Amino acid sequence: MSTLHVIDHPLIQHKLSYMRKKETGPKDFRQLLDEISMLMGYEVTRDFPTKEIEIETPICKATVNIIAGKKVAIVPILRAGLGMVDGLLNLVPVAKVGHIGLYRDPRTHLPVEYYCKLPNDIEERVVIVVDPMLATGGSSSDAITKLKEHGCTNIRLMCLVSAPEGIRKVQADHPDVDIYTAAVDEKLNENAYIVPGLGDAGDRLYGTK
Repeated sequence: MSTLHVIDHPLIQHKLSYMRKKETGPKDFRQLLDEISMLMGYEVTRDFPTKEIEIETPICKATVNIIAGKKVAIVPILRAGLGMVDGLLNLVPVAKVGHIGLYRDPRTHLPVEYYCKLPNDIEERVVIVVDPMLATGGSSSDAITKLKEHGCTNIRLMCLVSAPEGIRKVQADHPDVDIYTAAVDEKLNENAYIVPGLGDAGDRLYGTK
């Protein structure tokens, strides 16, 4: 069964509070999202296995641990998910990056795919799907389905703010995919926006509204 991981580290909660403020402009919003993404990345990768190797320090030989062969792919859901990529790449600079483009139909609130470009060996990698907002869950669920169609079997979903409705949707559709989020908010409103949320993450990232 899918596990929900709420990452409530004080630094993450502090930065998220400033992202929620309507006065926060695109520059600060981008920087805060980048910082939170890196902090969340520590938890998303916490269970990566390690192996021992022998090295020589300036003092002596020593047995130390390194990550044991986990190849990683980061897949943002366009466009807001792009704001979370660099933070994760700071942690895992050798990760490959794929892109899935989805937009929400303003009438039906259902996701519509318009772009998909993935690494050739995506099925061999631990895939971290990133999107700041898990609202209805439709976009995230569809993105995960697309990844599974490409052979992916180890997928994690990382979101900044989640609604209960979106969590239920993803867990029902993909019980094998764990969800990592910094906050679970109250609900969705009539326009399928998260309440209290932080507004449209894409518009706030890029100053398009």
